[in-house]
Amino acid sequence: MSLQAGLSFEQAPPFSLPLRFFLTAPLFLLVAASLIVLAPEALASRWTPQALALTHSLTLGFLAMAMLGALMQMLPVVAGSPLPAPTILAWLTHIPLALGTVALMAGFLMAEPAAFGAAIGLLGIAFTVFLAAAATSLARAAAGITVTGIRLAVASLAVTLPLGLSLALLRGGWWLPPEAAAMISTHAVFGLLGWVLLLVVGVAYQVVPMFQITPPYPPRLSRWLAIALFALLVLHAAALLLLERVVRIVDAGLAVGVLAFAVATLRLQSRRRRKLPDITLDYWHFGMASLIACVAAWLLAQLWPAWAGSDTYPLLLGVLFIAGFAISVVSGMLYKIVPFLAWFHLQAQLQARAGSIPTMKDMIAGRWMRWQFRLHLAACALLAGAVFWPRLVIAAGVSLGLSALLLWLNLIGAARRYRRHGGRLT
Repeated sequence: MSLQAGLSFEQAPPFSLPLRFFLTAPLFLLVAASLIVLAPEALASRWTPQALALTHSLTLGFLAMAMLGALMQMLPVVAGSPLPAPTILAWLTHIPLALGTVALMAGFLMAEPAAFGAAIGLLGIAFTVFLAAAATSLARAAAGITVTGIRLAVASLAVTLPLGLSLALLRGGWWLPPEAAAMISTHAVFGLLGWVLLLVVGVAYQVVPMFQITPPYPPRLSRWLAIALFALLVLHAAALLLLERVVRIVDAGLAVGVLAFAVATLRLQSRRRRKLPDITLDYWHFGMASLIACVAAWLLAQLWPAWAGSDTYPLLLGVLFIAGFAISVVSGMLYKIVPFLAWFHLQAQLQARAGSIPTMKDMIAGRWMRWQFRLHLAACALLAGAVFWPRLVIAAGVSLGLSALLLWLNLIGAARRYRRHGGRLT
C-alpha cells in the first residue's frame, strides 16, 4: 500500500510550520536535563518546585510542542480538513507556548507571582487559539478511528487547560479553590492519559500500519478503545468528587485499556512485513514496554499500600509514563515525520527529478539515530534508578541532556539536507 493512500497531502501546510515546533521541542528536553543536573531535588519528590518545573518542561516544552506541530500536519492530511489560517495559527501557538512554558518554570522555581501571571496569559493564548482552530478543523473532518482519537485527545486538552490555568492562579496566590486536590489529580490524569495517551492511540492507528508496514489494528479495539478510555477519564474525575470508592474500579479499567493498547501494538509490530532494522520501531517497542511497566507499578501499588503511599511510587510512574512511554514514542515519530515531510515537500517542489532527491533514510544518518536511542535508553534507566538511588541523578541528567542534544542535531541535519537539495521552507 502506498504511503500516500487515503491521505490528503495536497492540503499539507508549508514544511516550516510543523518544523518550528519539532526543532523547538528537543531544546526543552535539554532544559529539563539541565534542571536535573543543577537541581537534583527535582527527583526527590513530585511536589518540590524543581519537580514541578521539570514535569512541565517535559510535558509542555517537549511533548505538547511536538504534538501540536504534529497536529498541524496531521489534521489537514489525515482528517482532510485544513486548519484555518495555518501561518497565523503557528505564530500564535508556537511562540506563546515556548515563552509560557519558560514563564511557568520560572514561577515554580522562584515562587514569583508575576511569572505565573505571564504563564497564564501566554499559555492561555497558545492553547485557546489552537483548540479553537482544531475544533473548527475537526468539526469538518470525516469520521474515522484516527479522527475519533484526535477529537477525544483535543477534548481532553480542553479539560486540562482550564484546570492548569486555575492551578497556576493557586500557585500565584490569587485563588484558593475548594477542591484543589481533586483539580490537581484531574489535571494530571486528563493531561497524561487523555491528551497524551489518546493522541498517541489515535495517531498509532494511522502511522503504525503505514510507516511500520504492519496489519491494521483489530477493528473492535480501534473502534472502542479511545472512547472507552475517555469515558473512564470522565468517571475518574466524577468519582474523585462524588464516589471515591469507585476510583480504584475506574483506575483498573484504565489500566486494562492501557495494557490492551500496548499489547496490541507489540503484536502488530511482531507481524510487520518488512523485517529490516528500524530505530523508530525500537522507540515504539520501548514505549509500549514502558506502558506495561506502568500498569505493573500500579498493580503493585494496589497490592502493597505502603508502596502506594511512598514518594517513590508516583515518581517512578511519572518516569515510566513521561520519559519511558511518551518521550520515546514522540521521538520515534519525529524520526519518521520529519524525514518524510522533507522528502515529500522536495518531491512536490522539484517534481521528483531523477537522482536529485535523497530518500527518507538519507535525511538522517542511521548511526546517529541509533546513538541517540542508546542515550535515551540510558537516561530512562538512570532516571528510574535515581528514584530509588539519588546518587544516579546527575548521571541521569547528563544522559538525558546528551540524548536531547543529539535528537536536536539529527532533526536540524534533516532540515539542512532539505535546504541543501533546494527545498523551500515557505
